[in-house]
Formats: sequence, C-alpha cells, structure tokens
Amino acid sequence: MAETSPSHKARRAAIAGFLGSTLEYYDFFIYGSAAALFFDKLFFPDTGTVSALISLATLGVAYVARPFGAVLWGHLGDKLSRRDVLVLTLVMMGGSTFLIGCLPTYGQIGVAAPILLVVLRLIQGLSAGGESPGSSSLTVEHAPERLRAFFTSFTLSGVQFGIVISSAVFVPISKLPDDVLLSWGWRIPFLLSAVITFVAYFVRRKLSDAEVFEEIKDEGQTARMPVVDLLIHDWANVIRVTICALFTMVSTVFTVFALSFAVGVVKLDESDMLIMIGVVNLITVVTQPAFAYLSDRVGRKPVFIVGCVGCGASVFAFFGGIATGNWPVIYGAGILMNGIFYAMPNAVYPAYFPELFPVQRRYTGMAICLMLGLLMAGFSPAIGSWLTGGDAAHWGPIAWLTAGVCLLSAVAAATARETFRVPTERLGLPAVSSSVE
Repeated sequence: MAETSPSHKARRAAIAGFLGSTLEYYDFFIYGSAAALFFDKLFFPDTGTVSALISLATLGVAYVARPFGAVLWGHLGDKLSRRDVLVLTLVMMGGSTFLIGCLPTYGQIGVAAPILLVVLRLIQGLSAGGESPGSSSLTVEHAPERLRAFFTSFTLSGVQFGIVISSAVFVPISKLPDDVLLSWGWRIPFLLSAVITFVAYFVRRKLSDAEVFEEIKDEGQTARMPVVDLLIHDWANVIRVTICALFTMVSTVFTVFALSFAVGVVKLDESDMLIMIGVVNLITVVTQPAFAYLSDRVGRKPVFIVGCVGCGASVFAFFGGIATGNWPVIYGAGILMNGIFYAMPNAVYPAYFPELFPVQRRYTGMAICLMLGLLMAGFSPAIGSWLTGGDAAHWGPIAWLTAGVCLLSAVAAATARETFRVPTERLGLPAVSSSVE
C-alpha cells in the first residue's frame, strides 16, 4: 500500500523533479561555464572580445528553442501524459549534452563544429522547454494541498544542486594545463552527464500521472488545443506569469555573466569564482525548501515579492565586490542575493505558476510563460558583456537592468491571485480563486 499512497507518489515526484532539474542545470552550467571560459577558442575562429561575445550568445540559442519546446511538450503533456513527456525530455537533454562532449572542434572539422554545437544546444533548449514546467505541474498535482510549494521546491533545488556539482567538476578541470584542457579535458563534464541521466531516468520511469489529470483524461475533458484555450481563457495570467518569470535572469547573471566578468575582465582567479558559485548555490539548495514551506503558511505572493525586491537591491553590492576584488563582499553579497533573496521567488514559482492555470492547460501555461520569461535569462550574459564593454568599472548598467527586471516581476506578482489555500482540484477556476483573495 505504501507504494501507491499519495504521500509516496508525492515524494517520488519530488525526487524525480529534483534529479531532472539537476541534470537540466548541470547541463546548463557546464555549457555556460565552457562558453564563458574556453568555447571561443575551441569552436570559433576569431579571437578577442567578438569571439567571446559569440560564444556567450550561443548560450541564448537554447532559450530561443525553449518556447517552441514549451508549446510542443505542453500540448503533449496536457493531452496525453505528463510522465511520458518528462521521460522523453530527460533522454533528449542528457543525450545532447553527452554528444557535445564528443564533438570535434573547429580546428578539426572547420565550420561544421560550431554548427553542430548550435544544433545540439538547440536540442538541449527544446527538451528543457518541457522539463521543469512538466515536473512542477506533476508534483503540484501529486502533493498534499497544504505542502504543494514545499514538494515542488525540490524541482528548483535540483537546479541549484546541478550548479553545485557542475562547479565541483569544473574546479579541477580548470586547473588542467591549457593544452590538456583544450584537447580533451573540457569534454569530461559533458560526458559525465550520462551518469545523472541514467539515475534520473530510472526514477522517472516509475512515476505515474496524478489522479486529478487521469480523471479529466478518462472523462474526455482534455483540451483539444491547449495553447488556443490558454490564450482565450487565461491571457491575463499568461502576461502576468511571463513577466513574473523575468526574475530568473538573476541566475544567469550570477552563475555565467559574473564568472565571465570576474575572470575575463577583472582578472580574478577562475577556480575561486567557481568555488564561490558552488558554495552559494549549495546554500540555496537548503534555503529554497524552507522558503517554500513558509509560502505554504503565509502565501505565495509575499515571499515572491520580497525576494524579487531583495535581488534588485543586493546585485549592486555583488558586482561592486567583484569589480574591486573584495572576496568577503563577493561572498556576503552573493549569499544574500542568490542564497537568500533569489531563493525566495525561485522556491515559490514551481508551485505558484502552475497553480494559476486549470489542469486542462496547466503544463502548457506553465511551460510557455516560464520559457518566454527565461529568454531574458538566456541572453543576459551576452547583454552584460555588451553593456560592460570589457571595462571592470562599468558594471552599473547590468546591475540596473537586473534590478529593473526584478522590480517588474514583483509588480506582476502583486497583481496575481493568491493560491496557497485553494484545493488542488479547484486551481485555476476564477470563482474559487476570487473567493480566496
């Protein structure tokens, strides 16, 4: 009986979400780190700032593919099966990352190398378009009503853990001699993704769809065209949630742009920056479930809004510390910005965003809004590189941009409905949501 109990299913869904997001962001961060540190030398013929900018821009290519993946996987997940779609996206994601580690470089096959790199990056993005939205939707539907945010937060704790282990892998890799690093050492992190893929696949294949979804499927009440229904019935929440999701640029600013800026412009030690990023994200793995639990008690909106505003304020101290090479400030501001303030909305949104949509179009709504919002996150490292122009003292524009985006997300969340007390089967239904407010 324990095998089929609701609490067991909720725990399994949370673990599967954790592992899937670990893989997704392990893949993301090793690619982001490689793009920031040495892909310009391996896959692009030019040298200097232009080559580095192009390398960082390939990070954003996956984010262009994500909305298309969101439409595809959201449609299939809302009509057929959340679980089956999540198994497929996992395999695609892990497989494309492994193949990046097998790619020949520009020096070996010429222009075909960067083309293949971009193609595999697009596949990563396509699969990522359905990963965390599907996992969040499935976990929300399995979780106990008064602990929905707590259980779904493990999906985003997996994101932070993926960054932690990728940082741990990159620290020794970055210490290899340049000739070893650029010949075969850079491949190791990508090839190791096969291990995470196997473990996550083993857990995810044992999942089942939640009862609330199975009921509408059995009764023939799934949407014929979830995207069309979403835009007709939920257009206001589509706009609102997309703007809320813009705050996620804090993650790429912290993990990718800050690394590139600190190492390439300020000339701080690469290993020290990787260790700092790993330590701060390890703290976030712990703080996120705590903030999610808090939102199960006091509401989604206050936790989300306070976190966004805090991110916008603390980003100035973080970049000020990097620009001056002040490690105590870098650590203190990094923990405050990412380990505390960013952890607050990041812990809440895996429950809050899908809770705003009804079950018939929940996967689609969560996926499309999140992926559109993440476009800003995907291109923020390249935008930051352009704004700073290689000047260590010119970090103000990217800090102001980050603060402005966070404030915009906070305002959008302030206009949304509160959902933490709404029964799972009634989520997304306007009459009930209105009464909760």
